[in-house]
Amino acid sequence: MDLGKIFSVSLIYATFRSATPIIYAALCAAITQQADILNIGTEGIMLTGAFAAVAVSYLTGSWFLGVVVAMIAGLIMAMIMAVGHIRYKAEICAIGMGINLFALAITKFLLNSVLGKSGTFSEPGIIAIPRVSLPFLAKVPFLQEIFDNWCITEWFVIVLIILVWFVFYKTVWGLRLRAVGQFPMAAQTAGINVNSMKYRAIAISGLIGGLAGAHLSLGYSKMFTENMTNARGFMGVAAMYFGGAHPILTAAGCLVFGLTDSIGARLQAYGVPSQLVLLMPYVVTIITLAVSMASKMAREKKKKSALAKA
Repeated sequence: MDLGKIFSVSLIYATFRSATPIIYAALCAAITQQADILNIGTEGIMLTGAFAAVAVSYLTGSWFLGVVVAMIAGLIMAMIMAVGHIRYKAEICAIGMGINLFALAITKFLLNSVLGKSGTFSEPGIIAIPRVSLPFLAKVPFLQEIFDNWCITEWFVIVLIILVWFVFYKTVWGLRLRAVGQFPMAAQTAGINVNSMKYRAIAISGLIGGLAGAHLSLGYSKMFTENMTNARGFMGVAAMYFGGAHPILTAAGCLVFGLTDSIGARLQAYGVPSQLVLLMPYVVTIITLAVSMASKMAREKKKKSALAKA
């Protein structure tokens, strides 16, 4: 086994490429988490966006229109979840899983009825999200191997991480959102419309989740496959827990998943069983959740003991 080939410079880009759809999903979950809403439906929102992007890109010949419609599709799915949870008081995990199952069924149905395919839809007519070539990097081969030929949504996710961080911690809206999540009664007393803030958080989350799906089907790949999200939405939720819903720490958690996936793909070339490789991201997900929950429980225990002493 040649470790030099496994841990080469190209692994950096491979890690980021694998992590990008998970980062989008994690940011989708982080926004609602700040309002104390666990967005289990991230997987379904993402899957719906992935189908909408491919279908519209193929039917109209426009990748941009595909991305826009994917975001609208994600918004619709998110608002179904919002109405069920906020207005009708449905348990968020139950309605989130319902969204996931509905997305799986509706995309399968539309794939067959609208596009006339089953399983996978991959046609030359699908217009992918463009990739950006940076000729000046040719002078620095190391950087060229990492940064050249990224698609637009891979660059945009970096902007989005910074933007979400800025909104959370540097704006009045972000302060109100966090107040709604941490101290809803106090926020209500201060004149903040708690339900309105939650609706807005879920709506923005849906737009980002739809964009996550569009990137997956038009940027990361150029096709749609039934259940193509393959638990990336759940990985995003796990990474969000790992990062405490902080955009930058959450993105760092996503890179761990991306690294695991990239190394696993390379290990297959050396005879490592594919079943073991496919298992790796899920093992990392479980470990991440376990560590995050243990850390959270330890902090709460420490806080309670401090209050008891006081």
